Amino acid sequence: MKKSPEFSTGKGRNAFSGTADYIATDDLKVSVNAAIALQRPLLVKGEPGTGKTVLALEVARALGAPIIEWHIKSTTKAQQGLYEYDAVSRLRDSQLGDERVKDIGNYIKRGKLWEAFQMDVRPVLLIDEIDKADIEFPNDLLQELDRMEFYVYETGQTIKARERPIVIITSNNEKELPDAFLRRCFFHYIKFPDDETMRAIIEVHFPNLKGRLVSEAMRVFYELRDVPGLKKKPSTSELLDWIKLLLNEDISLETLRETDARKLIPPLHGALLKNEQDVHLFERLAFIARRKD
Repeated sequence: MKKSPEFSTGKGRNAFSGTADYIATDDLKVSVNAAIALQRPLLVKGEPGTGKTVLALEVARALGAPIIEWHIKSTTKAQQGLYEYDAVSRLRDSQLGDERVKDIGNYIKRGKLWEAFQMDVRPVLLIDEIDKADIEFPNDLLQELDRMEFYVYETGQTIKARERPIVIITSNNEKELPDAFLRRCFFHYIKFPDDETMRAIIEVHFPNLKGRLVSEAMRVFYELRDVPGLKKKPSTSELLDWIKLLLNEDISLETLRETDARKLIPPLHGALLKNEQDVHLFERLAFIARRKD
């Protein structure tokens, strides 16, 4: 049975306890609540597909807080999270005699941090995949995340956070983050789900699914992840997609239980294997098995 989102009060006020749609391990709950208590950003790492981004959404949902999402790209600059001044538009408008040019504030575009700082209730601010940006990006946000304020030079304003946001930062470990930045964060690595946790996740997405199908699908999935030389191991989200396809195509238990080494690639493997190198790896393994027969 699904549980409703929990929001603790009293001694555990503002504590995250997970939600009906997000299975949080005990150590993850501890990390989220520690970061909230310390008022420090929570830096979350883990394999792609382990629920790093979704965590921020579910923390906001569980605590009844608004969510502000800042998805980082390789071209993203830290300044964009504060504000951007559109000098080109102002110059164009001045040439056209537009009255708007008298107020420079008309050409200031607020960033995600400004948006979070100006909220009357404490939001959850997600800075997603911070390691995609330039190496200087984290350092450029140190002071703003520490002091929860920044200065707008064009208008002479100091923007201060009305309520200190809960900051959740995700990283896929594509780049090493600066030590100065790491010191200011509470860190948590989301481990790949063990058997018990994975069953709980599947139950959330496929309630009342027969246990035998779950067991066989998980066996194939974990065995596939353990194949030496695999370039990209399938993630939790890919397992869920695969189970959905197995149900949709009515794949039998006997097909999943296939033990013939010449048929190593699982049915509907396109949901699990996402590059040609891994598909070729299984094809070679199957070819070697046939040569041995």
